[in-house]
Amino acid sequence: MSKGHFAASPVVAVLVSTLCWAGVWTYVSRIMIPHQKSDAALHDRPRGNLSDLYPRWLGARELLLHGRDPYSPAVTREIQAGYYGRVLDPSRAGDPKDQQGFAYPIYVAFGLAPTIRLPFDIVRSRFLWLLAWLTITSIALWLRVLCWSPALSMQITFAALALGSIPVMQGLKLQQLTLFVVGLLAIAMFLLSRDLPIAAGIVLACATIKPQLVWLLLLWLALWTLADLRHRYRWAASFLLTMALLCGASEWYLPHWIPRFIQAAREYKSYTDGRTILDALVGMPYSIALELLILVAVVWVCWRERRRTADARPFVFTLSLTLAATLLLIPTYSAYNQVLLFPALLLLVRERKTIWGSNGVVRVVFLLTAAFVVWPWVSAVILAGLSFFVSSGTIWRTWAVPFWTVPQTPVAVAALMLINYYQRTFRGSAGPSSS
Repeated sequence: MSKGHFAASPVVAVLVSTLCWAGVWTYVSRIMIPHQKSDAALHDRPRGNLSDLYPRWLGARELLLHGRDPYSPAVTREIQAGYYGRVLDPSRAGDPKDQQGFAYPIYVAFGLAPTIRLPFDIVRSRFLWLLAWLTITSIALWLRVLCWSPALSMQITFAALALGSIPVMQGLKLQQLTLFVVGLLAIAMFLLSRDLPIAAGIVLACATIKPQLVWLLLLWLALWTLADLRHRYRWAASFLLTMALLCGASEWYLPHWIPRFIQAAREYKSYTDGRTILDALVGMPYSIALELLILVAVVWVCWRERRRTADARPFVFTLSLTLAATLLLIPTYSAYNQVLLFPALLLLVRERKTIWGSNGVVRVVFLLTAAFVVWPWVSAVILAGLSFFVSSGTIWRTWAVPFWTVPQTPVAVAALMLINYYQRTFRGSAGPSSS
């Protein structure tokens, strides 16, 4: 292969990733959002600020400035008035079902405290830039957690693809706290891999503002810690102490907040039709059996790799697997949650030659996974280009095409990781550490 080819490859990678980023955001501005506005007008569906930060911000403001219960129906109605532009009316068939209640732990208010006296438009704008910065930073941190130092052009490529992905696009448009939480997870895992356990424990505790995203990771870290408690207890002690402080301060501001939070979470699941990805793909009761099988398989991997150090490849593999499997076990299939796949996807890219050298089954799953991952970029770029030549009414009807493979992607990623791990294990290899 010629020397010129090697010189051109990084440039091509950056150009292609930039095209993907531009294509997704053009698709959003010219197809997805216009379709949503048209559909909302057709069905008399309200559209306010549509910021997922707003319910948390308003709840924090009412709690900290006025001592009001953010879980109360009165505050929920005020949230709806800002989020949707008016209070929801159950008698209107076109009104959204999502009540936009304050379904977060009380201590999320402490992080928002510096913003509660500012106009929300300013808060929203600054938070958007914070999420974008955290996303780019998390890619750099995940690469360091993976002990991978690709060329600068590849790091730029990964950052552009991340910012131009459907999960990040949706998360930025909604100002979703998932992007913030995953940024914290990247920071925490980087600190842990650099033997800074106390700081890692503090950051991990802050990431529990969305507990459904971190419970499986915490289970893995608990098993890992108990395997060598004398040397690993510091992150756990730091985490538990921080959690005690957060929960204690929350109790002081709002006594008996935990039952209210649990009730709010249950209501949130009911009015958002909370289902797992497997519920949506295969339906019950088959989904329950598959979820139990996945959980057992992941826990077995965690148990087998519990003695590895935080800078070892098997530890990083298990970390990536737990985050990918989390998406299959939580009762929601929102696209923005799939930023949890970033470390797994980076790991699979790094190990692509080893994976391709496995048996035929692994190769087939690898190709399917690659197709699912690439489809949103390819389809968005094509639709974005067509939007300049096809009538708006026609092109708007294609708005869902880039989302076609969103539910299948985490299933494929987790399956590829598990199949590759188990077939290497059964061949008598050392698992991920042998690559």
